[in-house]
Amino acid sequence: MSKSKIPRQRPENLDPEYRTTNFEEVEKNFTEEQAILEAKRCLNCKKPKCIEGCPVRINIPGFITAIAEANITEAGKIIRESSLLPAVCGRVCPQERQCEATCILGIKGEPVAIGALERYAGDLTDIEPVEIRPTGHKVAIVGSGPASITAAADLARSGHKVTIFEALHALGGVLRYGIPEFRLPRYTLNRELETLKTIGVEFKTNVIIGKTYTLQDLFDEGYDAIFIGVGAGLPWFMGIPGENLNGVYSANEFLTRVNLMRAHRPDYPTPIRIGKKAIIIGGGNTAMDAARVSKRIGFKEVTIAYRRSEAEMPARKAEVIHAKEEGINFLFLHSPIELHGKDDYVTGVTLQVMELGEPDASGRRRPVPVEGQTKYIDVDTFIVAIGTSPNPVLTSSAKKENLPLEVNRKGYLEINSETCETTMSGVFAGGDIAPLAESNVINAMGAGKKAAKAINNYLKTKV
Repeated sequence: MSKSKIPRQRPENLDPEYRTTNFEEVEKNFTEEQAILEAKRCLNCKKPKCIEGCPVRINIPGFITAIAEANITEAGKIIRESSLLPAVCGRVCPQERQCEATCILGIKGEPVAIGALERYAGDLTDIEPVEIRPTGHKVAIVGSGPASITAAADLARSGHKVTIFEALHALGGVLRYGIPEFRLPRYTLNRELETLKTIGVEFKTNVIIGKTYTLQDLFDEGYDAIFIGVGAGLPWFMGIPGENLNGVYSANEFLTRVNLMRAHRPDYPTPIRIGKKAIIIGGGNTAMDAARVSKRIGFKEVTIAYRRSEAEMPARKAEVIHAKEEGINFLFLHSPIELHGKDDYVTGVTLQVMELGEPDASGRRRPVPVEGQTKYIDVDTFIVAIGTSPNPVLTSSAKKENLPLEVNRKGYLEINSETCETTMSGVFAGGDIAPLAESNVINAMGAGKKAAKAINNYLKTKV
């Protein structure tokens, strides 16, 4: 059978009715037979565009060829030359807009399932031992999300002594507090984080840079360079009447309470008020996560309201499909304008009916109100998932110390787009705190790699 005739392989999924009762991983791994068959679909292009579509430039044809030859060890080795998080990225990255979007097979048919193959190799292999020659330099990494993990890995393998400082009690950043276990099991995340320890990375949790220590403190303690990868953890709200009612959450708080603090369980002291109807505002992966979590913790009716149409939704295609399978309702072209309550608790929301106008700066058609058309919905819980901005703790601390760490008008760190260096010498940043591209795991990792390379070059100038 020719490569073009082999049908794209599909991982098995848990039954929707069953999976909404628990947090088990929804999508299963390929079997060996499926993985080899899918790998054989790859055309091994002379100029593979899939690599260009990957922010960390994984040798995609190389690892896929190894899988096709049933050499899983070699496949894992090839991937980890560029990424220490294959089991994570294979699960959560938007491959349909990146590596798979550039696959030649996708022109007339379906692209190779690069993400599923990466996950297959990541789950079944471990990091290969490497010889590390110490340089004597120390690097501090602030935050433990995907940008920080990637920077730490590359810097540690270059021989520097790397320490990660994490504000929370558990490592992983948004990978842990933001992404539910049914998409990213904690044993998978923990396993990937353990690989950092094998190459000498040290972790310090419950440390807030800007409170526990300042940036200057880190330099005073002998660190030669600092990478800031603290993400953007300050949630946006809509500024509409009634937003201060009980039962109104940011998606960040809601997901953190469940994913990190187990708030849906009665034996944990961080409760969530669970009613019958929840509405989630937004159209990204965070909105999908909040909706699917709501279903699992006991809400009977869950609705996602989005001000544009389905075609404009930025969420991963797989997440939208899974949400629909699980009975999540979608209300497109609607935007909240007022929340209603009783006894200080939210009881309903009025939504403005929208229509699409001309494209805005994002290239998507701008939603505009349809005059005189609104809709009222009863709700017990209202969750806002419309985006985040940087938490100002670190930058405010730097300002008080008169450190030359500049931010733009939106509060993001100003960085050199080529080196990720901030306006403060020896301080670099990447990920959502200083975004260079769409906010997602793999782009954050790309920034981490770029920063690590620049930090290596910077440290060569230090005696």
